[in-house]
Amino acid sequence: MDAKSLELLEFPQIKKILAGFTSFSASRQLALGLQPAADYQQVALLLRQSAEARNLLSIKPGFTIGGVQDIRQEAKMASVGKILTPQSLLDIQNTLTAFGQVHNTLKGLSAQMPLLWNIAADLMAFNEIATKIGYCLSPDGEVLDRASAHLANVRRQLVELRQQLRQQLEATMNTPRGREIIQEPFIVERDGRFVIPIKIEYRKEMKGIVHDVSNTGATLYIEPLAMVELGNTIREMTVEEKREVDRILQSLSGEIGKHEEEISSNIARIAELDLVLAKARYAHKIGAVEPALTGLSDDNEAVVTGTPRILKLANARHPLLGVTAVPLTVEIGRDFSVLVITGPNTGGKTVAIKTIGLLSLMTQSGIPIPASDGSQIPIFDGIFADIGDEQSIAQTLSSFSWHMGNVVRIINQATKKSLVLLDELGTSTDPVEGSSLAIAILHHFLSRRTMTVATTHFSEVKAFAHTTDGMQNASFDFDPKTLSPTYHLTIGTPGGSNALAIASRLGLPQEVIAEAQRLVPETRKQLETILDSLRIQEQEITALRDQLEKKRDEAIQQSEELETERQQCRVDISNMIQQARDTVTSEVAGLRRQVREAESELRKQKSRERLEQVKKAITTVAEQLKSEVLQSGDAVTDSTPNKESISIGDTAWLKEVGIKATVLSVSEERQEVEVQAGQTRIILGLEEIEKVTSPDGQPSVEYTQLSRGMTFRPVSRELDLRGKRASEIEMVLDGYLNDAAMANQAEVRIIHGFGTGTVRQIVRDFLATHPLVKSFRAGKRGEGGDGATVVQL
Repeated sequence: MDAKSLELLEFPQIKKILAGFTSFSASRQLALGLQPAADYQQVALLLRQSAEARNLLSIKPGFTIGGVQDIRQEAKMASVGKILTPQSLLDIQNTLTAFGQVHNTLKGLSAQMPLLWNIAADLMAFNEIATKIGYCLSPDGEVLDRASAHLANVRRQLVELRQQLRQQLEATMNTPRGREIIQEPFIVERDGRFVIPIKIEYRKEMKGIVHDVSNTGATLYIEPLAMVELGNTIREMTVEEKREVDRILQSLSGEIGKHEEEISSNIARIAELDLVLAKARYAHKIGAVEPALTGLSDDNEAVVTGTPRILKLANARHPLLGVTAVPLTVEIGRDFSVLVITGPNTGGKTVAIKTIGLLSLMTQSGIPIPASDGSQIPIFDGIFADIGDEQSIAQTLSSFSWHMGNVVRIINQATKKSLVLLDELGTSTDPVEGSSLAIAILHHFLSRRTMTVATTHFSEVKAFAHTTDGMQNASFDFDPKTLSPTYHLTIGTPGGSNALAIASRLGLPQEVIAEAQRLVPETRKQLETILDSLRIQEQEITALRDQLEKKRDEAIQQSEELETERQQCRVDISNMIQQARDTVTSEVAGLRRQVREAESELRKQKSRERLEQVKKAITTVAEQLKSEVLQSGDAVTDSTPNKESISIGDTAWLKEVGIKATVLSVSEERQEVEVQAGQTRIILGLEEIEKVTSPDGQPSVEYTQLSRGMTFRPVSRELDLRGKRASEIEMVLDGYLNDAAMANQAEVRIIHGFGTGTVRQIVRDFLATHPLVKSFRAGKRGEGGDGATVVQL
């Protein structure tokens, strides 16, 4: 990016502000050294990282990188054998601990924050080293006794020796002579030696070494000769203590030095992560979002988002103006690539082009921009600006020369993928030549399809933009009532400079204003009148469009409300119909239940008559069975009934009908047996049969067959009533139960489905009173659940 343009657009100020949101020196340096990127993939990654960081801070508002410090220099010193100070080791301990905390936190959020986790995933944990430092050092940097057994032993001896020396010195001072010669009854320390303050006049009374003299010269600090040896021992032990402390610090430093590369890599990664977090904090402070990227990829010139290179800012604000900034909405690149902004002085033109340029730089640096969602910015390979005035007397550089120098540099460097911003193009020279030069420069950028935004006061430039394809006028509105700018940008209409009105508002005498108005050429007045008329028409059209859009929105809202009410009415009607159906079905079910109860009573009354009819039918069948006993070669062995116990396979005599049958099963609990006579199965009580044996005591074997004229229709073990009318259910079910009983089915399943439960209730009410039904239950898992009923006949 063009360094001069970065300064003109005040990008260094943004970097300083961003650096204030970082947490330590390494990330601060990254922020201050930030440069806009021109690679689409890189910019897209930076913006996605920023979005993830904003999401992270919304989930965990207090998340930080902890107490990380830039310890790369200390680690490098340790790698070459330097002994680190206890405070440096404590800083390293805090940093190593923070590495692990950041790693673990983002690991737990890796699914939600994959890009941030990608930065933190390779952070190495140095828990063992951090723990070791914490074990050896106290929080204030003192090497603890537990750091080594030798250190603890030396310090214990030092305590004992010092105590011994103090006792001897106190004994010396407490003698009658000692109390006379001492200046004060205190033991003091000089250069690591314990001494007694002696009055100068008693110097000869105390043999020993003088270590110091008071400022007044009245006191000598003497170490008694008798204690010198003990003092020497203490000094030796003190030296040994320092030697052991240095050894421990050197050991800890050596552990740091072994991992210098890994620690430096961790610092670089944590600084990168902290910079992303700083962008998120800055975005929260100024209400910023990540814009969408549009346009062409640097790799293959393919359209990335399916749109051309469009720059669209919605309610964008200059980040350095804070709450005083007036939102700017502008779009360039769809129908035109060159935008010419006109309007009154102090109306916002320069701020507008600075906002466009600065927000583009922020985007390509991965910094969210203060604008609304829906903003779009393409990737520019260069952003060039000619703003302000830096004339130099020393360099004989006029304002015009300075501007032209910038324009020349921009023309030589800009491409079709660049952004060019030109403020007051063609000024500071003859107006005719300046306007011609401005038109030629703009036409050059138009022919190269370079996205360009320029401000001007030249009417000729406005007219050229109005009549040239690919160019568009825009103006900052001016309120003629208050004679002040509104700072609102209108696309499609050129604006007037309103120099006389602004001069009048600033206090220029009216007679001067009147003289200036008289000197304005008539054609210029007519042009300004036409422009004013166009602006008024544009404002009226805009107001009318706003009214129509408002009415359209109201109509859409009313249509949606009506559709919602219509849908609710449908639901209400459906609910009412269903409720009515349920009520009718319930009433019908009640009536049917009453009918079934009545039928049950009738059945009970007719049960004796039916029983007699059944007995007669069974007798007839029995006679038929007797007549069909096989006589084809096997002699029938005489057999007689007896009272022995019945077992499966035995031949039994059916007392009621006087025929023989084979026992299939025996239930002692229910005192029942199941027998088969021919192809007919019957369940009887034990008292209704007798076991039949042959004369030799063996069970009697007899073969029978039914008459060829008798046939039994096979019956399914299931009856599916789904889809049947309620009025049909009882008749179908009754016929099925009769057929199943005649086919000797012991258990059947009735499928009725779930539905509203009406069919299920009809079935179960009917089964509860049917004479052929022994019991019934809801189906189990695998049997259809409550959508089926299993019946025991």
